[in-house]
Order: sequence, then structure tokens, then C-alpha cells
Amino acid sequence: MATTQAISLRSTQTAPSRGYRPAFVIAWVICVAFYFMEYVARSAPSVMLPELSHAFGLSTVGLSSLIGLYYYSYAIFAILAGAALDRWGAKVVTTAGLVMLAAGTAMFGVEATWVAGAGRFLQGAGAAFAFIAAVYLVAHGMPARVLATAIGITQCVGMLGGASGQFVVAPLIHGDMSWQQFWLYAGIVTLVIAVAMFVVTPREPSVGGGHSLLSAFAPYKNVLANPQTWLCGLCGGLLFMPTTVGDMTWGVAFLHDAWHASYGQAVDRAAMVPIGWAFGCPILGYLADRIGRRKPVIFGGATVMLAATLAIYLLPPNTFPPYVLAFVLGFGSGAAMIPYSTVKEVNPPEAKGSATGAMNFLVFVLSAFAGPAYGWWLQKLGGGAPLTTEVFAKAGLAYPAAIVVAMILALFLKETGSAAQRAR
Repeated sequence: MATTQAISLRSTQTAPSRGYRPAFVIAWVICVAFYFMEYVARSAPSVMLPELSHAFGLSTVGLSSLIGLYYYSYAIFAILAGAALDRWGAKVVTTAGLVMLAAGTAMFGVEATWVAGAGRFLQGAGAAFAFIAAVYLVAHGMPARVLATAIGITQCVGMLGGASGQFVVAPLIHGDMSWQQFWLYAGIVTLVIAVAMFVVTPREPSVGGGHSLLSAFAPYKNVLANPQTWLCGLCGGLLFMPTTVGDMTWGVAFLHDAWHASYGQAVDRAAMVPIGWAFGCPILGYLADRIGRRKPVIFGGATVMLAATLAIYLLPPNTFPPYVLAFVLGFGSGAAMIPYSTVKEVNPPEAKGSATGAMNFLVFVLSAFAGPAYGWWLQKLGGGAPLTTEVFAKAGLAYPAAIVVAMILALFLKETGSAAQRAR
């Protein structure tokens, strides 16, 4: 009975989302800034690996594990974020996520391993709210016909944050600012965004306020019982791996150690992946909305990713002009966002936050395990010696394999685009 009442109330609240609701649109814009800072925090460690290794005295595996704490907490809190948004709305919940990200970002600049580890964990916990809240606000503030486009724009700005975490942060920490100061200042900026979010976001009546806290997780019963949710999560997670692990963690090291690019050039070339993603996400999202079909765009983007990844790891370093392969890989990986539209469309409308939370959980569980596993594999192949082109080439074949498996899983996704719905 409690679940029925909750569904009824939330359905009533979300009914107006078929048109534009300006207050929610403004809140979405601020949430996009939240998402930008999340990606800055996610990618920035890749340009300071030597400094972090020296400061904390960590090996390749230890450093991968420290950075990977972000993905563990992200996966856990994605579930909590989805349930919290569906029950209490975006105002307090999103602000709480921003405060956690701000605190964790500042803590990561402390030269104590346990403080930095706690900070990295908090970063992931807070960051888990950003995209789910953005999707929630889009669903409440914009018509369904622009859903994939708005999600693509959100991811576009996030990718610009990922690129900034590399090509902007690198010269900063090797110029007038220390890497410790960068994390402190980034935490302050995030806290300012938290204040703006709390002031601007509309307050919504909480759902099921008289019931137990566990009732907030009731939507997950249907969401996780739906096989399509798992297919969306696994497909998206596998398509994310070449960027979240391959580029945002190991991209600079690969270009510097394997392709012998200078440090500055390695940073700039690695940053082209999220820049390509910044273009690919909105364009592929718009294309999926335009043709009214999701799956052809997923397959097209994945095919582009596969070709670019094979070229990066199997062809000589100078086969293509600099920046081209990284941009193409990033552009194609914009298709990884389309399952986020699908997962909302294959689940009940009253479970928008929970569906996205479950999707994020599955995506980042894969990244959480893949990051340290890839670091271990590199160390094993290298035998403790400096990493070489051959070592990276062998380890990097894990990414084309992940893309192929994602394409196979996508065959079983339900087509939820408008054209398919009209055909039924």
C-alpha cells in the first residue's frame, strides 16, 4: 500500500514534465556545473600520477587502488542517490551530493594516504548524485521528446570537465599552483555550486514521508527485476571502460611511456578523448531522438570506438595525425550515454531516479573492478620494469574485447525510440 501511494503521488508530480518548467530547467543548468566539477575531480589524477606516487609512496597497483576508490563509492551511492531523489526530490539530495564532493576534493590534497583515500571515497560518493540528479531534473523540467538530447548536452559538459581535468590542470600544477592547492581550490568552487543549487532548486513534497526509510528503495524491486535494466547497465559500463579507465586513468601514462610523447603533448592528446565525447554525446543523442531509434546509434558509435581502439593499440604511434584517434574514440563513445535513455524508457515513469541509479551502479561497478585489475595486469605484463609499448599494446586489447561484448549485449536491448513506439 505504501508503494502504491508513493507511485501515485510521484506520478502526479511528474505529469507536468511533458512541457517546460523553468525552475527545474535552471536547476538542471546548475546541476550540469556539478557534473562538470565531478569530471574534473575524476580525471585530474591522471596528470599527476608521478606526484601522487611520490607523495603517498605507492606502487602502480596501490595508486590504481587509491584512484579507484572513487568508482567503488560512486557505484554504492548511485543506488542511494536514485532512491533519495525519487523520495525527497532534488533540492536537499543534490546539495548533499555537492557538499560531499567539495569535502572529498579538498581532502585529496592532504599528503596523508588515509585522508586522501577518504577524500577520494567522498568524491565518488558525492559525484554519484550529479548525473542522476541532472536526469531527474530534465525529466521534471523538459518534454520527453528532448530527453536524449538533454542527456547528451549534460554529458557534453561533463566531458569538457574531464578534458579540463587534464589539459587545464596539468599546466596549473606545473606552474604557479601546487597539486595540493588545486584540490583545495576545486573544493571551494564545488561548495559555491552547492549553495547555488540549494537556493535555486524547487522544493518538492517528499514521497511516503510517513513510512520507513526502506520504502524509499521500493522502486528498485521492479527496476532490478527487469532484465533490460541489467542489459543497459552492462552495455553502458563496457562502452565506458576505454574512456574511464583507458584514458582518464592511464591515457597520459600510455602516451608518455608507450608512444614517447612529451608530457605536455601526452596531456593534450589524452584530453582529446573527453573533447570528442563532448561532441559525440549531444550529436548522437540528437540523432537517436531524430530517427526515433536508440539501437542503431549505439551500434554505430560502438563500431567507431572499436576501430579507433584497435588502431591505437595495434598500429604504430604515428600512423594517424596527432589527436585524431583520441577524438574519434571519444566521439564514438558518446553512444555509451544512449542506454541511459533506454533504461528510463523500459522502467516505470515513477522510478526515474531509481532506474538511473541502478544504471550508474552497474556502470561504475564495472569501472571499479576494471581500474585496479588493469593496473595489476600492466604490472604483471611489465614484470615490475618500466611500462613499454608492447606491455600497453597487450593490456589494451581488453578494451576492444569490452566493446565487442557490449555490442552483443545491445542486440538484446528493447528498442524504445519514438519510431519503434509508433510502429507498435
